[in-house]
Amino acid sequence: MKDILGDVEKHFWLTRSVARCMNLSLTEAMTEGLLSAERYAEMVTKCRAADCSETCAIWLAEQQAKADKAPEFCVNAQALNALKP
Repeated sequence: MKDILGDVEKHFWLTRSVARCMNLSLTEAMTEGLLSAERYAEMVTKCRAADCSETCAIWLAEQQAKADKAPEFCVNAQALNALKP
């Protein structure tokens, strides 16, 4: 059976990179108790299941300044926007 999810490492870094563009540290959010390890893993899994990694990579490459919010196409936009201070 073929794995339909994308590469875990790639999507871990995509999720983390979108957060960084928002000036959001997911590690700090976990340390502060705002994000559980389970929820973080769910976010990466959602990213792996989504079909937007190429669009995401282009969005990340085009960021010249910090983003105010996650891109609308991002499956984790709501969760990331909720974590933004």
